[in-house]
Amino acid sequence: MRAATLESVPSTPAVTEVDMPRPEAGELLVKVAAASLNGIDIAADYTQAFMEHRYPLVLGQDFAGTVEALGEGVEGLAVGDAVFGVVLKPFLGAGSLTQYVTVPAGHGVARIPAGLTAGDAGALGVAGATALVSLDAVALAEGETLLISGASGGVGALAVQLAAARGAKVIATARPGAQTDFVTGLTDAEVQVVDFTGDLQGQVRVIAPEGVDAVLHLAGDGAALAALLRPGGQLASTTGLTQDAVKGQDVTVHTIMANPDARILTSLAEQVASGALRVPVTATYPLEQATEAFAAFGAGTPGKIAIACS
Repeated sequence: MRAATLESVPSTPAVTEVDMPRPEAGELLVKVAAASLNGIDIAADYTQAFMEHRYPLVLGQDFAGTVEALGEGVEGLAVGDAVFGVVLKPFLGAGSLTQYVTVPAGHGVARIPAGLTAGDAGALGVAGATALVSLDAVALAEGETLLISGASGGVGALAVQLAAARGAKVIATARPGAQTDFVTGLTDAEVQVVDFTGDLQGQVRVIAPEGVDAVLHLAGDGAALAALLRPGGQLASTTGLTQDAVKGQDVTVHTIMANPDARILTSLAEQVASGALRVPVTATYPLEQATEAFAAFGAGTPGKIAIACS
């Protein structure tokens, strides 16, 4: 089968032939219809320090498709079921940017409901779960002010919508022009955009003189963002920031590792199916053009980049 792979780290992804996997006990074999790119897909060199890599390393975490076969002991799903989710394995190398993928049946997978396309489902899992878990970590409440640093990315674009739906006052970082237009177009609610290439602190303090209630640190200088919090404020970081980075400050840092279980995936899918949430896919590439898709991702294309795998 065809797959987007790395032969070594670091190297440029290429589309190559790899062996088709077989489901082990407790696994599903999924025929992949759609997938998408995430930060971890371009960070294989970084993940070597704490995660086994198996070569040729098939990239990708998000997937959507149909169940092709069941491993021993799988219950609750059947061949032909439409499913989506996140590849959750203790090693990197058997990912979803391919025609078939095996995934644990008991975790990181959910059914695709009516009203959710495979293309959107294949771009929802990682970014959606990360956004949702981050907002829950800072206990965001209606009327509170939230600063989202990195709002034009996949996680940020979903977080903007989810936060606005909770009644938060959203401040989002983006470049002037197309990025700002993208962010403000994500929701009908008012989103105040600040230019992260300028005086970020000054711009935020004009909007929230006493400091913001919470920060989602998806990009940028986490310690500098923490300084924009009010006393007692909360910061959720997806980039590894810890409490040690803000010693002496009256703020709480939550280091986020999203757990895309079936409950979270189902909740996100139902919100998309109902029209309450939009998956921000801005570009779709066929699997054979995965190399071009990675180049677009590295160039900062806003939103989510999807891959059509079949």
